[in-house]
Parts: sequence; structure tokens; C-alpha cells
Amino acid sequence: MNLPTFFFKYRSYTPIPLILVLLYQAHPVLSWLLVGLGLLILGEGIRFWAVLHAGGATRTRQVGAPELISSGPYGYVRNPLYAGNMLIYGGVVLIAGGPWMWEMLLVALVFFAFQYSLIISLEEKKLRELFGEGYDEYRAHVPRIIPRLTPWRGTGRTDVQPLSFGAAFKPEKSTLVNLGIMLLLIAGKWLFWQL
Repeated sequence: MNLPTFFFKYRSYTPIPLILVLLYQAHPVLSWLLVGLGLLILGEGIRFWAVLHAGGATRTRQVGAPELISSGPYGYVRNPLYAGNMLIYGGVVLIAGGPWMWEMLLVALVFFAFQYSLIISLEEKKLRELFGEGYDEYRAHVPRIIPRLTPWRGTGRTDVQPLSFGAAFKPEKSTLVNLGIMLLLIAGKWLFWQL
């Protein structure tokens, strides 16, 4: 198994060492906790918006897509789920605080930039195979991670009808549960040390 395939297949588990170190050194500070919550909410909002448009097709273990989505957040950035994840993990680092907060933020950003660059290259190769010139046009106008200021409205744009809130919530439920567990563990550690 090559490195991009490894990171794609195990992308839900690769952050575990980072999370364990965050928990070990966690010591929240109110001001950074509030900034972190803001980043976490923004990141999850972007993720949820992406799931509204792409549905559960993004939650698979196989590289590919049933169609090229370029509406909603996909008109601004090609990988809104990964952009949202980076905001979420940055937020979790700030929420955890601790003596290594800035170092951990740098480690998280470098790690996810590395991981997602490998995963995105793998996904882009497959999307090029599936959608050809339509994907090339989309790729030429919509950035990978840092969004455009206005949505792309090219000739190859594909608008999809967004899912209902309930239909989008179902594939996103595991992300929300994992975030809740992380926040509870950080709060639990902080409360334990306050006693």
C-alpha cells in the first residue's frame, strides 16, 4: 500500500496520536477556548454545508465520486471537508490550550497539510479519470484548500439539490460524536485538575 492510499484509508485514525498529546497537556484558557470554539464551529459549519451538497458519498473508503459536485462550498474550494477539518483541529488545539499549545497548533497544521496533500493528489487523479475535461476546468478555477471569494460559475458547473438537514446530519453524525468526546475529555481533564 502506498503512502497516499494509506492516509486515505486510515484518515479517521491518523489524528489519534495528536489527540492523545493534546489531552495529556490540556489546560484550557478562556480566551483561547472561545477562539477555538469559534474555529471549531466554523469548520463544522463548512463540513456540514459540504455534506448537504455531496451527501454520504464523501464518507467512503474508496476513492471516487458518483458525480462532480461544484455547487455550494464546492464552488469556492475543491476540498471543503478537508478545509473544515483543518479549522476544527486548529480549534481543538486552542480549546485544549496547555503549555505546548502553539507548538501543537503548528504540528497539527503541518501534519494535516501533509496528509491532505497526499490524499488530495490521490483523489484528483481518480476524479480526472472519471470526469476528464470537466474536472480539468473545475480544477483550473477552484482552489484546493483556500477558498475563492466568489463561487465559480463556469460552463462545467454542476448544481445539485442540497439534501435535507436530516439526510445531511446522518453521515456527519460520527464527526459530531467524535468532536463531542474530544471536548468532554478535555473538559474532564481540566475539571479533574481543578479539584
